[in-house]
Amino acid sequence: MRITLVEDNISLAKGISYRLEDAGHAVNTLHDGSAAQSYLKDDGADLVILDINLPGTDGLTLLSDMRKRGDARPVILLTARADTDDRVRGLDAGADDYLIKPFEMAELEARVRALLRRRIVPQQHLRSIGALDYDASARQLFSDGVELDIPRRELSVFECLLLAEGRTVSKSLVLDHVYGVGADAEETVVEVYASRLRGRLKPYGIIIRTRRGLGYQMLVGNEA
Repeated sequence: MRITLVEDNISLAKGISYRLEDAGHAVNTLHDGSAAQSYLKDDGADLVILDINLPGTDGLTLLSDMRKRGDARPVILLTARADTDDRVRGLDAGADDYLIKPFEMAELEARVRALLRRRIVPQQHLRSIGALDYDASARQLFSDGVELDIPRRELSVFECLLLAEGRTVSKSLVLDHVYGVGADAEETVVEVYASRLRGRLKPYGIIIRTRRGLGYQMLVGNEA
């Protein structure tokens, strides 16, 4: 897989690059946020690793710009900031995962594997479910051609359940899909997102069933 790394610490960037290349990935490395801003528009990588504190354009701005132009590639944020508020800002900006420096390279590798597994699942460009159409590449849900306004976290829950093809998915797996493996988040947030999503989808014939002690299952009305 191709990975773009944006990290201004030269030694750390080399260490990450060497480790990921040893794992079989192709890694393109940039050290300046402003240079990365234009590069990320057409680099074609499968995953992006972004440091937050960068010279020029900071990592959160780069991430926000990616999401605004519909770039849904998985992004791992790297930062020395350990405060919960900083992590929340990063995740809310659209990050799929978050690592606090210093970190073990083995942990970074594990998170990269988890995000790339999610990306390589075969997906149709446009898939119908209930009365809705889902565009996997753009991460958008449509009803009669009109996009539904669904928050990013709830849409991640939807994607996780959709990929399960009607099978029951545990809360822990849904949590990993929404926040990334090992993220500092409680399973109770999954309950909130699933409940909100259930209300949004019910009018379109899509049912999210809670399997007590097991997790969640998404079915079309005539399957429920």
